[in-house]
Amino acid sequence: MTEQQAGRDLDALSYEELVAELESLTRRMASGEIGIEEATDLYEQAGAVHAKAVERLDRVRARIEKLAPPPTEPKPFS
Repeated sequence: MTEQQAGRDLDALSYEELVAELESLTRRMASGEIGIEEATDLYEQAGAVHAKAVERLDRVRARIEKLAPPPTEPKPFS
């Protein structure tokens, strides 16, 4: 799978699916049952998944901020 294909596949995943994929990759790396080369590949994949999840979360956060009313200044006590 090329990096470009992987990017398109990640674009199709929801934030929750990205988190689940990251957890799966982390479990595989932590298992101790893989070689150094596979661990490196998984680490690179996890980095890409993490970056996509952060991007998605930032986009949602920006949308929410647009929907939230602007903060009001507190009124002084009379």
